Amino acid sequence: MIKTICLWFFLLVLGACSTKKPGEVIKIVGEAQGTYYSIVYYDDLARDLQTQVDSILKAFDQSVSLWVPESILCRINNGDSTVVPDRFFKDNFAISEQVAAETDGAFDITIGPLAKAWGFGSDGVKNADPQIIDSLLPLVGYKKVKLVDGKVVREDPRIKFDFNAVAQGYSVDVVGEFLESMDIHNYLVDIGGEVKGNGHKPDGSWWKVGIEKPARDKTNDRVLSAIIELENASIATSGNYRAYFEDNGIRYSHTIDPKTGYPARQTLLSATILCDSTAFADAYATACMVMGLDKSLEFVNANPKLEAFFIYSTPDGFASVATDGFKKRITKEFDE
Repeated sequence: MIKTICLWFFLLVLGACSTKKPGEVIKIVGEAQGTYYSIVYYDDLARDLQTQVDSILKAFDQSVSLWVPESILCRINNGDSTVVPDRFFKDNFAISEQVAAETDGAFDITIGPLAKAWGFGSDGVKNADPQIIDSLLPLVGYKKVKLVDGKVVREDPRIKFDFNAVAQGYSVDVVGEFLESMDIHNYLVDIGGEVKGNGHKPDGSWWKVGIEKPARDKTNDRVLSAIIELENASIATSGNYRAYFEDNGIRYSHTIDPKTGYPARQTLLSATILCDSTAFADAYATACMVMGLDKSLEFVNANPKLEAFFIYSTPDGFASVATDGFKKRITKEFDE
């Protein structure tokens, strides 16, 4: 699926060797969810697992993609009472429900109609006058939906689900689980900028990834803000400096505040979350973009399982702040 949240990483890994010998690096790349994937792993059996990975990601799209009309998610959104949620749908729902509760609704999987109204849907059509936004707000609220005995229950049948801010991260975890099942424990999985690094390279060094510096417009070249080491961890970034639109000189972020129905207006430009689950990192990063810098710092510092790196705007340009645990992972930081 195509994510409305712009999440970019640059993998700092050399290309795979052309001959796949046991124990040597293997790299597979492809397309999924409207974006790229890049997977690097070390396998003593030198197996090329691209066919299996493609099959897993295709099955994933058949479950929770908004851009596959026959997906379980789309069928549920369209009121198909015969569809039975599968494991992928249930897991994404449960993760989203937890993050929504923890962030007081800053993260919300019922945000889809509002995102579409603001032009961030698949058709890109904006139709967000105040009356329309007001009419959609009653259809938004994570407490208005639940799973009961494996069935979706909604207070209003017009409520629709949107897993875009969690599903891509979850798909990274799914691929990681597959590699583990194949007895591969040293790997780096990147799907559209959501990254999980497990184990290490043969020389004992950890995987390294780069965090992108915000651009002043969509055409600017991508430049790194920092490079960090991933030690059996996942990382995801949400930012409002690539996916946005301008109207009468005002820039509107793709990140919608579920409580107001309008794009979040924050100084926070990007939120990078580090934890042991890519799905949770993805969801928390989105919630931070709604909460803003101060609340996000307070939230992350109160959660010992999370570390974060925030980039925010200042009168002079950009600045960044990182939690103590995140700072320990930074191997290089570039001038703002």
